[in-house]
Amino acid sequence: MRIHHSIFTAALALFTVAASCTPSSKANSESYPLFWTWLSYNPDMDMEAVCTTMDQAGIKGMMLESSDPEVFKKVAPITRAHGITLYSWFWALNLGNGYEQIAEQHPDWFQVNREGKSLIEEKAYVNHYKFLTPALPEVRDYLAAKIKAVAEVDGVDGVSIDYHRMPDVVLPTTLWGKYGIVQDREYPQWDYDYHPAMIEKFVKLHGYDPRELEDPSKDEKWLMFRCDQISECANMMAEVVHAAGKKMCASPFPTPKMSARMVRQYWGDWDLDIVFPMVYSGFYTEDPSFAYDCTIENQRDKNPDTLLGCGLGVSWGEDKDNVFKNIDAAFAAGAQAISIFTIKDLKTPEMISRFREYADRYEALRSANGGKIPVPDVSAADPDPFHHETLLKMIEGRMQKVAGLSEPVRLGEWDLVEEYDVTKSYSVTDLVSGTRFKVSFYSYGGIISGWNIYLD
Repeated sequence: MRIHHSIFTAALALFTVAASCTPSSKANSESYPLFWTWLSYNPDMDMEAVCTTMDQAGIKGMMLESSDPEVFKKVAPITRAHGITLYSWFWALNLGNGYEQIAEQHPDWFQVNREGKSLIEEKAYVNHYKFLTPALPEVRDYLAAKIKAVAEVDGVDGVSIDYHRMPDVVLPTTLWGKYGIVQDREYPQWDYDYHPAMIEKFVKLHGYDPRELEDPSKDEKWLMFRCDQISECANMMAEVVHAAGKKMCASPFPTPKMSARMVRQYWGDWDLDIVFPMVYSGFYTEDPSFAYDCTIENQRDKNPDTLLGCGLGVSWGEDKDNVFKNIDAAFAAGAQAISIFTIKDLKTPEMISRFREYADRYEALRSANGGKIPVPDVSAADPDPFHHETLLKMIEGRMQKVAGLSEPVRLGEWDLVEEYDVTKSYSVTDLVSGTRFKVSFYSYGGIISGWNIYLD
């Protein structure tokens, strides 16, 4: 399927689409808010003011970052008075900045990389990456007790787990420069979890030690075993949440296939009621067609009983329409809900008003279509970058900027010069200036997930 710029107006045409195009999920879309926000909690925030802004913007779902039951006892009466659905935004395997007590009591609980170094002794990117191993029964018991305490709070409608994965073996391409790295393939120092308990369980199941392989990253059994351990742990937490009569949600990486490769998180196997994949195009291709591609893939690979949402980052940048283009792209691909990170970035009355206009428009679409956003009859995204016209225009603009050209580029033939793992690199020349460029595309999970430009 060719992705044109018209993708951003295609969603508007869906008002007239026949109602025969419906989501595969058995979930009732209208039982969930159409628009949500993630929100980090701090004790000084004016929750009444936050809820008022949400009312004005047409956002009726909140995922609040806290695992403290006392926070939700305080916040729930306020959100309930505003008719806002309240979920705990629950960091699961990653302890974050509050890891010190567990580290002191249980230093053997933390994940280990392929070089044999624990997250206690080796930093992975940032200090708050302190992930526990999913293989240990003690870790699962710890998470079960922690999530149960939040799920049982009156006024908490559900729990959305986040950071339930391993550290990024591959970061989104736009972050490579920040850390001074290139992750065009899997490298040992970022490849987790080689914890002794994980190795022992894998050897017992498959009869060999993945550390003895020439390249463990190419072993499908070892990849899926780690995904399965994460999934078992997720579904254990889902049982706890459901037993409390609440909804189970997650905020995973963009697609099951991408997240399996990037963070060992195949969330298509999780027992979720609703899911908000973090489809932050600004971290990946920087083009809203990424939201379309991911949502198409997610329709196919999610749990069929899970309602499919789409999580989007609010980054206005130079393009003030960028957020709304991403919303249109996600809904055009059949997303049934949108969560933004975050409501605090709707900073002006004009942006709040415009967001409300979008919310009302899509609420009307859902109502007119029997309570569901229509889903296109497309089974897979197009992985060919040359079929993504808005992406190519962005690349041409970046070429002009990188080379310091006064005129837009006019490109000749693209020649494939290198191909390995998920990377394809092309050489192409600007016919006006004679400047030669190397362009690399990365396709984790089978869709275009990033790109880079170099002067060749």
